[in-house]
Amino acid sequence: MSLLEQLLTRSTHQCELCTADSNLSCYEVPPTSNANTDNSIVICKTCLDQIEKTEQINPEHWRILTETMWSEFAPVQVVAWRMLSRLRNEGWAADSLDILYLNDETLEWAKKTGDHEQDGTVEFHQDSNGTRLLEGDTVVLIKTLDVKGSTISAKLGTVVKNIRLVHDNIEQIEGKVEGQTIVILTKYLRKG
Repeated sequence: MSLLEQLLTRSTHQCELCTADSNLSCYEVPPTSNANTDNSIVICKTCLDQIEKTEQINPEHWRILTETMWSEFAPVQVVAWRMLSRLRNEGWAADSLDILYLNDETLEWAKKTGDHEQDGTVEFHQDSNGTRLLEGDTVVLIKTLDVKGSTISAKLGTVVKNIRLVHDNIEQIEGKVEGQTIVILTKYLRKG
């Protein structure tokens, strides 16, 4: 039986965090090197996207943790503790975190990634209008820009296709203008 099949049997075909019964997959709770039932859970896409910070966290989605945090399985406890920690500014989450007991080994595992030290907000690349930008998007310049170290001037209205996000700076993207790759501040563009 595959790991996913074992986890689905354990979870009665539901997300072990929110009890959703669709778009389920196996999630290895980091840090891990060899996926097995002792370090993995069944999780829905909504939970996965918010845990991995590819979507903004929705506190209402996580209210069910007040029930699912009592799972007998350590990987479910670890993820519940991490998410409650990220949501600690919500009264219900702080209360749940106060009463959630993890044995020493499980608590040490939960703290290993440092994810619990961050809050629930996730920052994304956004254009001048606040629209989220993704890898490969097309954008339009809203201001004429002189490119430093070059004779190129990127004119107002220039279309930049297939952008790349600068992963360590949400205020910058990379794109090609006149065949040259340049860095552009997101405040000077809008999604095309």
